[in-house]
Amino acid sequence: MKYIDKIGWLNRTQGQSKGRFFDGASHTVLFTITLISASVLVAVAAFLILGSLQAFNVIGPVEMLFGDTWRPTSFHNPAFGMLPLMAGTFLVSFLASIIAIPIGLGCTIYLAEIAHPRIRAFLKPAIELLAGIPSVVYGLFAMLILQGWVAQLFGLQHGYVALNGGLILAVMMVPIMVSLAEDAISAVPLELREASYALGATRWETMRSVVLPAAMSGILAAIILSIMRAVGETMAVLMAFNQTPLPTLDPFSGVQTMTATIAIEMGEAAVGGLHYSALFAVGVMLFMITLVMNTVANRIMLRYSEAYR
Repeated sequence: MKYIDKIGWLNRTQGQSKGRFFDGASHTVLFTITLISASVLVAVAAFLILGSLQAFNVIGPVEMLFGDTWRPTSFHNPAFGMLPLMAGTFLVSFLASIIAIPIGLGCTIYLAEIAHPRIRAFLKPAIELLAGIPSVVYGLFAMLILQGWVAQLFGLQHGYVALNGGLILAVMMVPIMVSLAEDAISAVPLELREASYALGATRWETMRSVVLPAAMSGILAAIILSIMRAVGETMAVLMAFNQTPLPTLDPFSGVQTMTATIAIEMGEAAVGGLHYSALFAVGVMLFMITLVMNTVANRIMLRYSEAYR
């Protein structure tokens, strides 16, 4: 009996040793993967900053950020002011947001709280499928079809204006927003809804006062991520409107976004030249905008989470 107990103790000890080994190995592998991901982010930031140093040193950060003229290929008087590019990016993203956010939230609430399960089972995959369509297809639709509708609706000579880009970006934002926000609303515990109904609240009161506040952090994350999709989109905005680097907020004029500028001009800029470095500076600004939006989104989500607790 003592011999059998000793064998059992040895087996348990060996099993615990193997478990600790696998736990340690799993921890090491996961930490390495996380470190690689963070290193890629740092490497991209360093690559952009190093490439932009020449432009910031020669032109100056004030002139680049607040200059109202982008004319890098001019032989006599080149100008590298990014204000028109930032204004174009802001205008198109703003137009897309004010169109997509109400539509996306409405679709989300309907799918999560109102739609019959059979309807939800059909509509949600169909909406999510829109997120997988290549952006060049959206751009082609905006260039050939949507711009004609915009021109006819607003009495314009052509529809290659910022509003056309905002509309197609809104179409691209909705699937991301609906997919993420619907998951956030569906994750709200059923007990919260039942408690609200038990207190006499109606379905709409429960949705407005219980479900939406509980899922607000996830809804805000969905909105921010969809806006970032609009800010970072290149091909669709490149095809949707005339690329005109003017500092304007007129939705019926042509503008030029930061992403489109990099895509258009990087192939023409001489490697190592001032124009080449200025395009890297535009990339740095895009990187900073993304970082700020992520930071703001995290702060807002944290505040809503703490408030709800």
